[in-house]
Amino acid sequence: MKELIVRSISGVLYISIIIFSMFASREWFMGLFFILALITLNEFLRLVHLTSYLAYVLLAVALYFLSYSVFDINAVYLFLILSCFVNLFLLKDVLWVNKIPMFEKKKYITIIFYIISGFVFLTLIPFRDQEFTPKVVIGVFVLVWANDSFAYLIGKNFGRIKLLERISPKKTVEGFLGGLVGSICAAFIIFKYTDLFDLATWFTLAAIVTVFGTIGDLIQSKFKRQAGVKDSGILMPGHGGLYDRLDSIIFASPFVYAFLEIVTYVS
Repeated sequence: MKELIVRSISGVLYISIIIFSMFASREWFMGLFFILALITLNEFLRLVHLTSYLAYVLLAVALYFLSYSVFDINAVYLFLILSCFVNLFLLKDVLWVNKIPMFEKKKYITIIFYIISGFVFLTLIPFRDQEFTPKVVIGVFVLVWANDSFAYLIGKNFGRIKLLERISPKKTVEGFLGGLVGSICAAFIIFKYTDLFDLATWFTLAAIVTVFGTIGDLIQSKFKRQAGVKDSGILMPGHGGLYDRLDSIIFASPFVYAFLEIVTYVS
């Protein structure tokens, strides 16, 4: 019970800070997520046993020139393609190899096209048509939180069939499906109370968040397993580190951004 209370308090505080920053201004939003990105990057570097000041410089440069002040939209699209490509390779490594090669030999590839790109596209999601629209990224976060909450509750109480036991013993097929139902329900509620996108778009976003968010969680679990640690950090009591909390959205954000760009282009 004590652990649940601590977990709930830290979770509510985390959510409140994020929502406040989103509604304050784009500068507050970018400032908060730059800090979150720095902490997450620090946790990831410790996870892969790498000391690198260059990684922090690359993070700052990428967030400024590819998100806050986009110097060339074609550069953003190229970065998007490369990021999706690397993320899919990470999925391949999770499914078919015992150790992630990038963990051992190509750490900067994962730093740039997995961790840094995750925050770049996460901060680009609310910047639609040259306007800052915080409701969009809040909606995406709500889908992630609904998926995580329902997956945890359904998986814990009804989970029987393991999803990928050698990577994450606690994840179940029932939990995954419960998370999908939760995110779809959240998508319907968001659609009813906002005028951002049509219902089909929100349902598709719910599916993208569920599928790629789960993959992101599995990838992080494999990184932690190779590093021999339970949590990426201790910043959030009851949750672990920031990387533990943001692993789903970091992996999913390039795919969410790509889908929203396609929707905008088609419409």
